[in-house]
Amino acid sequence: MRVLAILTLISLALQPLCSQAVELNDQFALLITPKVVSDYRSDGVSQTLGDPAAQLDVMLSHVSGAYLGAWTSHVNFGYDWERDDDYGTRQEVDYYAGYYWQINDRISLDTMYSKYTYPGESQFNSSDIIVTLEAYGAYVGGKYSVDTDDDKLNAYIGYRTQLPLDVALDARYGNVDYKDDVLWSEDFSRSRQRYDYWQVDLTRDLIGVTWGLSYIDTDQSKAECLNFSGYDDLCGPTVVASASKTF
Repeated sequence: MRVLAILTLISLALQPLCSQAVELNDQFALLITPKVVSDYRSDGVSQTLGDPAAQLDVMLSHVSGAYLGAWTSHVNFGYDWERDDDYGTRQEVDYYAGYYWQINDRISLDTMYSKYTYPGESQFNSSDIIVTLEAYGAYVGGKYSVDTDDDKLNAYIGYRTQLPLDVALDARYGNVDYKDDVLWSEDFSRSRQRYDYWQVDLTRDLIGVTWGLSYIDTDQSKAECLNFSGYDDLCGPTVVASASKTF
C-alpha cells in the first residue's frame, strides 16, 4: 500500500507538466524526466534493499544525434561490515554522453560513455562504455567497464514492440561477467564469475504519466546474493512498479 500511495502522489504531481521536450532552439532540446520506482534494480539486483526510489534524468540532445546528461537516484547499500557502520552514501549520480545514429526507420546504433558516482562512498565509482544496436525491434548490446580495477562486462539481447491497447513491451536477457570469482556458495566451496538476469517491462501512457510494470529476476542463489551483497533477498524475482513523466 505504501508503494501505491507513493505512485499515486507522484502521478498527481507530474500531471500538470508538459509532455513534450523543452525545445531550446532548432538545434537543441532539453528533456527532463522525473520517475519513481517501487524498487531500483540494476542488472537484476536491488540497489535500495528492495525499497522505493525517486529518480531524475536531465538530458540535452542535438539534432545530429549527440547528447549528454545527468541521472540520479536514491540508493541504499545497507550496513558496511568492514567499517561497522552504515554506508555513507544514499545517492547515485551518473554523468553520460553519447551519440544516437538513426540509420533508417528500423535500424539504430547508440553509443554512450557513462560515469557512475556515489557521494560519500567513492569506492563504488565506476565508468562504462555502452553500445546498443537495434533492428526491427530486436536489439543487442553490452556495457564494458573501463576502470582499471573493474573489468566487468554486461552483455544483453532484447526485443521491443507495441502491444494492443497502446502497451509497450520490452523484454531483455543479460549476462554479467565480473572476470573474477565473486559469487560464492553457502559454504564457499564453489564460486563463479558470472550470472544471468532477465527483465520484462510493460509501459503505457495514461492521464499524462507513463506507468510501468516490470518482472525482474536473476539466477543467483540466496547464498550467492548474500555472500556478494550482504543480503539474500536482493537478487530474486520481483515485480517493480513505476511512474514517470518526460517534459
